[in-house]
Amino acid sequence: MTTKSAAAAARATVYGYPRQGQSRELKKAIEGYWKGRVTAEALHATAAELRRSNWRQLADAGIHEVPTGDFSYYDHVLDTTVMVGAIPERHRTVVDADATDGYFAMARGTQEVAPLEMTKWFDTNYHYLVPELGPDTVFTADSSKQVAELTEALAQGLAARPVLVGPVTYLLLAKPAPGVPADFEPLTLLDRLLPVYAEVLADLRAAGADWVQLDEPALVQDRTPAELNAADRAYRDLGAITDRPKLLVASYFDRLGAALPVLAKAPVDGLALDFTEAAATNLDALAAVGGLPGKRLVAGVVNGRNIWINDLQKSLSALGSLLGLADRVDVAASCSLLHVPLDATAERDIDPQILRWLAFAQQKTAEIVTLAKGLAQGTDAIAGELAANRADLASRATSPITRDPAVRSRAQAVTEADARRSQPYAERAAAQRAHLGLPLLPTTTIGSFPQTSELRAARADLRAGRIDTPGYEERIKAEIQQVISFQEKTGIDVLVHGEPERNDMVQYFAEQLTGYLATQDGWVQSYGTRYVRPPILAGDISRPEPMTVRWTSYAQSLSDRPVKGMLTGPVTMLAWSFVRDDQPLGETARQVALALRDEVTDLEAAGTSVIQVDEPALRETLPLRAADHAAYLAWATEAFRLSTSGVRPDTQIHTHMCYAEFGDIVQAIDDLDADVISLEAARSHMQVARELAAHGYPREAGPGVYDIHSPRVPSTDEAANLLRTGLKAIPAERLWVNPDCGLKTRGWPETRASLENLVTAARTVRSELPAS
Repeated sequence: MTTKSAAAAARATVYGYPRQGQSRELKKAIEGYWKGRVTAEALHATAAELRRSNWRQLADAGIHEVPTGDFSYYDHVLDTTVMVGAIPERHRTVVDADATDGYFAMARGTQEVAPLEMTKWFDTNYHYLVPELGPDTVFTADSSKQVAELTEALAQGLAARPVLVGPVTYLLLAKPAPGVPADFEPLTLLDRLLPVYAEVLADLRAAGADWVQLDEPALVQDRTPAELNAADRAYRDLGAITDRPKLLVASYFDRLGAALPVLAKAPVDGLALDFTEAAATNLDALAAVGGLPGKRLVAGVVNGRNIWINDLQKSLSALGSLLGLADRVDVAASCSLLHVPLDATAERDIDPQILRWLAFAQQKTAEIVTLAKGLAQGTDAIAGELAANRADLASRATSPITRDPAVRSRAQAVTEADARRSQPYAERAAAQRAHLGLPLLPTTTIGSFPQTSELRAARADLRAGRIDTPGYEERIKAEIQQVISFQEKTGIDVLVHGEPERNDMVQYFAEQLTGYLATQDGWVQSYGTRYVRPPILAGDISRPEPMTVRWTSYAQSLSDRPVKGMLTGPVTMLAWSFVRDDQPLGETARQVALALRDEVTDLEAAGTSVIQVDEPALRETLPLRAADHAAYLAWATEAFRLSTSGVRPDTQIHTHMCYAEFGDIVQAIDDLDADVISLEAARSHMQVARELAAHGYPREAGPGVYDIHSPRVPSTDEAANLLRTGLKAIPAERLWVNPDCGLKTRGWPETRASLENLVTAARTVRSELPAS
């Protein structure tokens, strides 16, 4: 096919779309089902209407081929586990009794059975449920969800492409099931899994699928020769199937590297690649392997993970360079649009000029369609769109919102000494023990307490003018009093104020820092029914006034026990925001760190002796390629230390991380130089404690003994046994007792019971320790 005909054939598509609906209808229906207020039939009807609405939006915008199968009630990896029949034995009874209840039991657990482990989806803030596999795993195909959703789309007269997690990525994401040796490699099950995928592909073909997309994002990470050989074998086998749909293998989030020639020569019908700045080398690498003659290329030139408008002219140039490399070049976002909000035009509180700089899912869809039209028909066909785009890009580049000379001058003046504590850890630890007087195995929580409906109503009443500021603050004071009183009665050693005034751990601070924009409806799925509104980091960052001192000081006035000051760290402030793309991330992190340093200093001056600066996103933001790790970790750890290094030796600095794999960043955790770190450990059975011990981590740590992402209440024995496991790796004088994460999403009854059991477990295990 000629370059000209390849351009003429260009079409617009997407890999996936936000699931929740304009008003988070899916969240409300699912949570209503959990509470018994919504029937299963009503839940499924809501989901079906949301799917139809998504497809209508895409088709009306000009998308030529809509995705199916990307919709999920909780998580697309969990959907894949169901599709291949890899149901853990402990969930089998619930699944057999009711498929919907069984699905949610795997996601959330029940009082009788623990859920699947949860961790981050590559370097995003989306969480997936980790498959549990072992040498005895038997896979069985269940394509009912995938076939049903394809049938729904085809019934609307749409060209539709089912999207599945690919077999190699599925196995690389999996872990050994409980009781299976830790060195078991799920990838050894590939030959057992491929026939199941073949059966699903046959079912989709029979249902009318012309193309099926198999997502293999794990191949953008560093992969061993054995793993690359597995990918080669997988797509040789699947490609050799007769009477199958055409296969589109998709990668995203980074460059493919050594996996590109493997996939390029595989007997599949197309590849989908990321061509945004993060994966720019994919273009040269594709040319180096001779392109994709006879195949389809889906070019991800619109950033699917950030919210800034696309540089249309730049993307057209990239697309033009790709035309000679494949028989057909289609246009897409770089990944599923799951990672961005739905519609920027819903934002009423953002300046209209700034709003023109933003592209959420619907606006990105329009960009994709425009680029496909320009590629197929020439730039004259989109001259108006190109002119408007140039004007909007210029407006942002020259806006005074983006640059503050005072902030830039302060950041440039930072020295290496500014990011170091005045004394080494051993000396600080002695001073802190003398100052705080805590027992062995001290108990604490991570920060937040339940965000009740009454608290949310109070915030809504304040926004709507139904109560005034003094009335709202009285409600916050009453909540803090309740939280402090409960902790004292329960026997917790280091208290928190519960964060009742905070809407979100990033948004709350973003709303008080210059340079950030907040959205009203910019919801993005984090996991299950948990949605967040990432703020938009648009300009230089500074802190006009204290953000947390007042409420922390008030809480401290209610108790003689230490109350932690609670802040969100600079890396997490970036990771859980939509960051600016016009300067290096390290520069932005330094600006945020300096703003937080001012807050830490003010908290200490107000009498706060324990200050926690949370960095749950430190591992999440780690680049997917090892070659990029060192540069990232250098600026990330410096930013944390810059935030926390201005305090006295006897002020104890805590940090917190959760729901990620920490083994490969233990040195970076050490480099943070925090006095205490708390980490998720309950679902992973204290794995992180063993990793810290293997590294020789010298500071205090609190691997969690209470999984807060499940509604089940851990028994005293369960928490005590986890604590005893932790003691095998971390000595008692350095071990803390705490939940995995904050308690914002939990209800008060389960919180009370769980924390009471946690404290009892700590006392029980403390009593077992040898006398000093």
